[in-house]
Amino acid sequence: MDKYSVYSARLVDQTEYMAPGHRACQGCAEVLAVRLILKALGRDTIMAMSTGCMEIISSPLPLTSWRIPWIHNAFENSSAVVSGCESGMKAMMRKGRIPQKKINFVAMGGDGATADIGMGPLSGALERGHDFLYVCLDNEAYMNTGIQRSSSTPYGASTTTSPAGKKSIGQHTQKKNMAQIAVAHNIPYVATACTSYPFDLMEKAKRAAEMNGAAYLHVLSVCPTGWRIPPEEAIKYGRLAVESGMFPLYEVVNGKYSLSYKPPVMIPVKEYLAAQGRYRHLTDTDLHKIEEMAMQEYQRIVRLSEGD
Repeated sequence: MDKYSVYSARLVDQTEYMAPGHRACQGCAEVLAVRLILKALGRDTIMAMSTGCMEIISSPLPLTSWRIPWIHNAFENSSAVVSGCESGMKAMMRKGRIPQKKINFVAMGGDGATADIGMGPLSGALERGHDFLYVCLDNEAYMNTGIQRSSSTPYGASTTTSPAGKKSIGQHTQKKNMAQIAVAHNIPYVATACTSYPFDLMEKAKRAAEMNGAAYLHVLSVCPTGWRIPPEEAIKYGRLAVESGMFPLYEVVNGKYSLSYKPPVMIPVKEYLAAQGRYRHLTDTDLHKIEEMAMQEYQRIVRLSEGD
C-alpha cells in the first residue's frame, strides 16, 4: 500500500472537468495528466492554455471538452494571461465586486511552450510572485506539429528536425532542466510528476495550488506517437522513466528538497530506451553515455534531498 492509498480511496473527485469525447491520440498520457490535475484542483479553477496538443484536441469549434473557465492563448503567453486573470480577480475581490474565495489560477503548456517559446513570460510571472500554478506537460518534443525537437528533447532522441543519421546521433544537446530553472526563481513550490504515478501527481497538484505564491509542476507525459511505442504501453514507459532514474520524482518546498519515490532497485536505462523507436539507432556506447548522464543528475537530486 503506497502513502497515497487513503487519498486515492476517499478523496478523488469523481467529476470529469475535462469531458470525454476529445480527440487525443490513443494511449495519450498527457490528457490523462490533465484529467488528474483537474480532479485534484476542482471546479474553482481558471486555466490559461498555450497552443499545443491539449488545446488542439479539446476545442474544435464549436465544441469544447472544458468544464472550467478556460482560455486559449498563443504559444508563448499562458503565464502572462493567467497573471492578468489572477491580478484582475484579486482587484475585484478587494473592491467587493465579487465574493472573497479561493480560486486556482493555472497556466498550462507543453515543453515547447514552456522551455522554448514561453520561457520569458514564465520567468516574469514567477519572478513577480503571482499566486498561480504553472504546469508543463512534457512529452519531449513539438508533437502536434510533426514531432520536431524542443529544448526538452533528450540527448540522442531522433525527431523530424533532429534526425538520426550516419553522422548524427539525433538530438545532440541535453534536455533543458526546467524544474531546476524554476527552483532558481526562489518560488515556494516546484515538483516533478508523471502520469504513471497518478496519486503522487494529484497530491502535488493539490499541494502546489494551496501554496501562497507561484508554483511550478513539471509532468512527464508519455507520447506513444512521438516516442514510437505501442499506445497501450504509455503508463509502462512512464514507470520505466522513473525507475531507471531518467526522470526522478521530487519536490522543492521553500528551497527544501525531498525525493518522492526512490526505486528499490534501479533498472538499467537501456531497458527504458531500447524499445522506443526514437532511440533505435543508439549504440551500446551511446546508451552507456546516456546512463552516466542520467545517474549523475539522479544522484545530485538524492544528495539534495538528504540535505547535502
